Amino acid sequence: MNLALPVLPSHPMSRWFIVLLLIGSNAYAAPSDEMERLLAERGLMVQLQEMRHSVADRTSDLISTAMGFMGVPYRRGGNSAETGFDCSGFVRAIYEQAKGMVLPRKASEQAAATEIIDKKDLQPGDLVFFNTMRRAFSHVGIYLGDGKFIHSPRSGAEVRVEDMGMSYWARRFNGARRVAASDQDGLSAKP
Repeated sequence: MNLALPVLPSHPMSRWFIVLLLIGSNAYAAPSDEMERLLAERGLMVQLQEMRHSVADRTSDLISTAMGFMGVPYRRGGNSAETGFDCSGFVRAIYEQAKGMVLPRKASEQAAATEIIDKKDLQPGDLVFFNTMRRAFSHVGIYLGDGKFIHSPRSGAEVRVEDMGMSYWARRFNGARRVAASDQDGLSAKP
């Protein structure tokens, strides 16, 4: 089978855009042999590998930070491990600690301040939203991969991992979002 390879544009910004598309399409999959050869010829393979490792490291930090709070009790309005977390307080604390980013306080505000993505495009570290109180974006968690997410569910419960495929969560799924550092999106970097 003879596959025609795309010709990468010569403009540096266009090349970076294509590299970012390759990474975004599947951050953990290796490029095909032909794509790898093309990228190597253009001198982009090393840059692609460095960007992949950087993305994986940042995601790994976020996920390991979140998993470190397993068992912390739910507390309405809570935003620390010492006092407990509500769902949005948990997400906000994880992003602030792992990435130095300050997200809005409420789940609905977090949804409004982040980039809309399709459910099929979810990657570890993305946010998943649910309608648990008869209003859109009333609950939020952090996607872990393989259909699982971590969150602070409700009064009397603790931070835990759940399966989005469970009928309760599947019926209430509201959308997926990706956090992108940009003041235009309503996010700020921690000073």
